[in-house]
Amino acid sequence: MKRSPVLVAGLVLGGLLGLFDVAALPFGDGEHPPFAVAVVGAVLGLVTLGGVVAAWRGRRAGTAAVIVSRLLSGLTAVPAFFADGVPPEAVGGAAVGVVLTLGCIALVAPALRSHA
Repeated sequence: MKRSPVLVAGLVLGGLLGLFDVAALPFGDGEHPPFAVAVVGAVLGLVTLGGVVAAWRGRRAGTAAVIVSRLLSGLTAVPAFFADGVPPEAVGGAAVGVVLTLGCIALVAPALRSHA
């Protein structure tokens, strides 16, 4: 798998998102996001980081791991848009996270189609 500038940008973005997911765990209040969601997010962040390393080394499975873990991480933010009592800052943060996640996936996904 060839490391194009688009793939590199997507992997860097994915790595930053994964790091944020892991680093955010101790800073939550246990309510926003709920502790269980924060733990799942941290685990998905670790999967993303592992996928970034593998994809950087040219493994297609790493690219797939980044895409799947980012999709699942983005899904964990969806309840923030519908649950009652979520602070506006948390909703805004969730929206930014979802947009960045979709950008990461858009940048990384084409690498799965390449045959080089």
